[in-house]
Amino acid sequence: MAETLFFNALREAIDEEMARDSSVFVLGEDVGHYGGSYKVTKDLYQKYGELRILDTPIAENSFTGMAVGAAMTGLRPIIEGMNMGFLLLAFNQISNNAGMLRYTSGGNFKIPMVIRGPGGVGRQLGAEHSQRLETYFQAVPGLKIVACSTPRNAKGLLKSAIRDDNPVLFFEHVLLYNLKEDLPEEEYLLPLDKAEVVREGKDVTIITYSRMRHHVLQAVKTLEKKGYDPEVIDLISLKPLDFDTIGASIRKTHKVIVVEESMRTAGIGAEVIASINDRLFDELDAPVLRLSSQDIPTPYNGNLERLTIIQPEQIVEAVEKMVALRV
Repeated sequence: MAETLFFNALREAIDEEMARDSSVFVLGEDVGHYGGSYKVTKDLYQKYGELRILDTPIAENSFTGMAVGAAMTGLRPIIEGMNMGFLLLAFNQISNNAGMLRYTSGGNFKIPMVIRGPGGVGRQLGAEHSQRLETYFQAVPGLKIVACSTPRNAKGLLKSAIRDDNPVLFFEHVLLYNLKEDLPEEEYLLPLDKAEVVREGKDVTIITYSRMRHHVLQAVKTLEKKGYDPEVIDLISLKPLDFDTIGASIRKTHKVIVVEESMRTAGIGAEVIASINDRLFDELDAPVLRLSSQDIPTPYNGNLERLTIIQPEQIVEAVEKMVALRV
């Protein structure tokens, strides 16, 4: 086992896959000479050259379209979005091209590409750099959506995403890049369609993903001291949702809280709750509770920014309130 930073875990995954498969290449703004805005591609330019670590102009729609074309020819592009919010400029290429071409071509083309980069609410990065694009793309057919949350799952999931024959949106949180974790020395891959039971418990199921996994675990420390026993699920796969894992937990606890950094309206939490009500309504002892960010652009002011997103103390309060409910 070797202690590895989150961004280095991503770098290792890309390096290993590029060494294994010559069809894998990286493109994006400042990925080459500069090594990526968060150093995920540091030094790979020297190792693989400018045709496989490709610096692009500031033109997200153009280089995303180029990557789709490359994927159609059998290459495996990895797009780095300097900030995932900028990929709104490539929404057409991601939705109308990457997501649909395998279907509209009658299966004649595969689109094996990964679109990855930093997103989420940072620390005083302002509204345009604090985007949560998973909510924008969840309705697009043909895409897989993954949100990594630890160095271990970041590496294993990214390797699997690169090998997948479908377009994968791979969301990393800007505030998790300096997390450290011991990683296995040997190669490992993790499934793109499975949630992780982070903590087993019996009182209530807390469903979360990305950075909120760590807010939930902070809350759990307080809850344990108060005698509560929550189960924690990290969704990881936002599309498709892993309802085998979700369902098994709800059949045990019968109470659910969804914690997300996404905005409340039409967010991931809204889809999770609708799906739970469709499939598992009779298992619920109380309505599902949703803890989400406020529906406003993220303020630059640090105090206001904190107020827009869910904090551990709010999770503690929600668990206490829900567990107190008796049927």
